[in-house]
Amino acid sequence: MSQISVADILELPLQERIQLVEVIWENIAAFPDAMQVSPVLKTELEARLADFERNPEAGYSWDQVKAHVRSGSWRTA
Repeated sequence: MSQISVADILELPLQERIQLVEVIWENIAAFPDAMQVSPVLKTELEARLADFERNPEAGYSWDQVKAHVRSGSWRTA
């Protein structure tokens, strides 16, 4: 099997880099049990889910998030 360097990957056209990322992501997603979630992260995720279930109307809609990101109004730097 031949190997390709990161520098070689970065020289690929944008569409080919996107396809490479898609192939890698699909391969990672095919093995969900391989990803270990730390106990701290699991506790945080459970707490956030509980917060959401208590008040599902809190927070922002996806459309609101997209609008803020596109307008740059959430930039911190």
